[in-house]
Amino acid sequence: MITPPNLQKGDTVAILATARKNIDDNLKPAIDLLHSWGLEVVIGSTIGLDKDQLAGTDEQRAADFQQQLDNPNIKAIWCVKGGYGTVRMIDLLDFSTFKQNPKWIVGFSDVTVLHNHLNTMGFKSIHGIMPISAPRATPEAIETMRIALFGEKLSYDIDPFLMNRHGKASGELVGGNLSILYSLFGSPSAIDCTDKILFLEDLDEYLYHIDRMMMNLKRNGCLESIKGIVVGSMTKMKDNDIPWGKNAIEIIDDVTKKYNIPVLYNFPAGHIQDNRALILGNKVRIDVNGTCSKVVFE
Repeated sequence: MITPPNLQKGDTVAILATARKNIDDNLKPAIDLLHSWGLEVVIGSTIGLDKDQLAGTDEQRAADFQQQLDNPNIKAIWCVKGGYGTVRMIDLLDFSTFKQNPKWIVGFSDVTVLHNHLNTMGFKSIHGIMPISAPRATPEAIETMRIALFGEKLSYDIDPFLMNRHGKASGELVGGNLSILYSLFGSPSAIDCTDKILFLEDLDEYLYHIDRMMMNLKRNGCLESIKGIVVGSMTKMKDNDIPWGKNAIEIIDDVTKKYNIPVLYNFPAGHIQDNRALILGNKVRIDVNGTCSKVVFE
C-alpha cells in the first residue's frame, strides 16, 4: 500500500463536499484548527452549493474534487461531511494524476466510498473527523488526526469489553461504515477482505438491517478470509415494534462467532465525539485481551 506524503507546516488542505450540502457559515473552527497546525486552507467550490440534499450536482461535486485532486499544491483533501452522495460521483473521477502524486483523503461515514475505492488502487487514507464535526470532537480525536496526517506514531490502548473475543492478529486495516461497505459489494470499489483487519461502524440503522448487512459480508466470503475485526460505535440504532431480539454488538457477535478470529468491540471511532483517526490501508497489529487491548499501526 502506498502512503501519501506526510503533511508539513506550510502545506495546504482543501475542504470540499462530496455528498450532502454545507450551506452554513460553520467552517471557522475547522479552519482555525488547521491554521493552528501550521497549515493553509483552500475552500472548494462545492461549499455553499445547494441541490436538494446535495452540494451541487454530481458533476459539480466531481469537478471540485478533481480540481483539488490534480492540484499539486493541495496536500490533503478534507471532506466536509457525509450523508449520502459520494457514490454518485465516484465514477466521474480520474485518479491518474493522483496515482503519480498521492495525497491524503480524510473523512468518515459516506467518505467510506472513497476509502474503499482508494484501497482497491493501493493507497492509504484517513478515517477521521470532518470539518463540521471538529467543534464537537474530543481533544483525543483531534490529536490523533494530526498524528495521522503528520506521520507520527499512532497506537491505541483500549479498555476491556465483556464481549471481546481475545487473540492476536496483524494485517492491513480496511473498512469503515458498514452500510457503505455493504452497498459497494459487486462494484469496482468493493474491498478485498482477504487477510485483512476489518473495521466497522454505523449510524441510524434498524437492527434487522445490521443483521442483513453482516450476513451479506458473510455470504460474500469477507468473514471467511479476514484475520480480525475492530468494531467502532454503532450509534442511534433503531428497532421495530416487534423487537429483533439482539442489539448491534450482539448481532455482530452472532454472525462472527464461528470464526476463530479476535474481535475488539467499543473502539472509539465512528459517529461519536471521540472519533479517533484510523489509517486505512495501513498494516496494524491487534492484541485483544482481558486487561488492555492494543491497536498498533506499523
